[in-house]
Amino acid sequence: MIIKEYQIQAATNHDIASIKNVVFSSLREFGLLPDEKGKDMDLNDIESSYFLNNGFFAIVVHSETNFVVGCFGLFPMNENVCELRKMYLLKEQRGKGLGKFILDFAIQKAREMHYKKVVLETISVLTAAIFLYKQYGFKEIKPREINARVDQAFELDIHP
Repeated sequence: MIIKEYQIQAATNHDIASIKNVVFSSLREFGLLPDEKGKDMDLNDIESSYFLNNGFFAIVVHSETNFVVGCFGLFPMNENVCELRKMYLLKEQRGKGLGKFILDFAIQKAREMHYKKVVLETISVLTAAIFLYKQYGFKEIKPREINARVDQAFELDIHP
C-alpha cells in the first residue's frame, strides 16, 4: 500500500533499531518512558512476538530514502480479537495523513487475518491519536490495567 511518497511494509528483526527509534522518541516526546524489559519487550524480537501467532508488525517507510518514519503492530489476544500496538509516527511526519493511512491499513489487515475486533490501549496525553481512533468509530472500554502508559482503552468491531 502506498500513499504519495510513503509505503507500509511488513517488518523484520532487521528493522528493530529503526522501530525502537520511532517508538522511543515518540514516547519521550510525550513524557513517557520506554520499557524494554516490560511493556516494550515485544520490540526485542518482532518476528517471534508478532508473526508466529497470527500477528503482524509493519513499518512506514519513506519511499525515496527508505527511512522508517512510523510503525504499528497487530498482536493476537485470541482468535477473534487483536490489539493495535505501537502505532507511532516521528514528530516531523505527523499532519500528513499518515495516521489515517496506518489505521486504514491496520484495520484492513486485521480483517484479512479474520479478526472480528481491534482493541487498543493508550494514554490521555496522546490526544491526536485518541481523536483519530474516535473518528474511526472506536468505542471507549475499561482498560485491563491502569499504569504509567495506559489510562484509556478502545475497541472497534470490524466484522462485516
